[in-house]
Amino acid sequence: MEDYRLVADDVAAEIAAGHLRPGDRLPPQRAFARRRGIANSTAGRVYGELARRGLVVGEVGRGTFVRAAQPLPAPALSEPGAARIDLELNYPVTPGQAALLAQGLAPLLRPDVLGAALRPIGVAGSPMAREAVVRLLGRSGWRPEPARVLFAGNGRQAIAAAIAALVPPGERLGVEALSYPVVKALAHRLGVTPVPLAVDDEGLRPDALTAAHRGAPLRAVYLQPTLHNPLGVTMGEARREEVARTLRELGVCAIEDTIWAFLHDSAPPPLAALAPDHAILIDSLSKRLAPGLTVGFAVAPARHAEQVAAALRSGAWTAARFALDAATRWMADGTVAAITEAKRADAAARQRIVSEKLAGFAVRADPRAYYCWWELPDQWRAETFVAAAARRGIAVTPAASFVVGSRSAPSAVRLGLASPPVETLSYALEELARIARGTPEDAAED
Repeated sequence: MEDYRLVADDVAAEIAAGHLRPGDRLPPQRAFARRRGIANSTAGRVYGELARRGLVVGEVGRGTFVRAAQPLPAPALSEPGAARIDLELNYPVTPGQAALLAQGLAPLLRPDVLGAALRPIGVAGSPMAREAVVRLLGRSGWRPEPARVLFAGNGRQAIAAAIAALVPPGERLGVEALSYPVVKALAHRLGVTPVPLAVDDEGLRPDALTAAHRGAPLRAVYLQPTLHNPLGVTMGEARREEVARTLRELGVCAIEDTIWAFLHDSAPPPLAALAPDHAILIDSLSKRLAPGLTVGFAVAPARHAEQVAAALRSGAWTAARFALDAATRWMADGTVAAITEAKRADAAARQRIVSEKLAGFAVRADPRAYYCWWELPDQWRAETFVAAAARRGIAVTPAASFVVGSRSAPSAVRLGLASPPVETLSYALEELARIARGTPEDAAED
């Protein structure tokens, strides 16, 4: 009998050579077995091996399909891709912001000031930096205590430190069932098990949190209450109070990601205001400013502050002094506020383009967000649609990238709206709408 791994090697070679293209459906396992002259059980092992290698994906009731792309060695949505139009990464940069940032940097270039900025700094930053963050993050009558503010190199590092501080290796972290892909990668690297928690039109369901914790204790829960990525939903105040009450009752601490919340100027108070002893608030400047000019913030309750600080130090995730000093000046002199207002207007303009170009489709979006969630027409699977878009030079993200746990991914994609110029975004959405109105067979023939 032929070794199933050798058969899998043959199929893998066909995929690598382009004879089997992304989105192509493999024959049913019985038909595959007859063609190859192997047992049905061997065919099942071949398909399992191809799935293990990340070359195919199986969908219940539909079959087995060649994946849209080889799995990347880096976490999803973390590095620029090669597509001509990138609707995966989502880093907004508005016209004129470089000039504003340059003005704030000028004082740092004096030799005496620069000399101080080149020295190391601890996770607590400086008093001036903490006060600037307090003013930046304060809203709805809430202001974090300056002593509770800790600094990381970026938001991802702040999230990693919070997970490392709260969840020992081998323990469980609750995560919304659809969530920021980097959190899944961080959990894997830290030896933590992410547990999917059901969401609805307001985000995390408190009953799902309670049920998961009672099934086996959760050590923490990661969530995005404002402008959830990818769904774009925002928790109302009543839901936030219910989640805060649940956190207190269960004794579970939330890792509250507010990195996109700056776009929602009327959002309710954060969980850190409603359950200050049971929430670590995470934010950064990567979206407010630019990915190359970022500093991350963690506002930790007193009982967890030293654990988070220790995780930042041991992970080498502390902020660089020069970046922190620059960020402090930009926060204090109004530069961050000015760029924030420009980005709010830019995001709203891009959402209007989505409303126009994708009218008639099942698109879920907040008019303030830089992303939208598109539930594809029935004839499309996400992987096949991603492949069809890629053949036209457009990169979009399939729902599977956001799924936590082993459940099946919906036939949906997330569109990041921030990166391309407005005219390019408009063209890309028109092209994607044209693809979606057709069939996979039409797209393959183009």
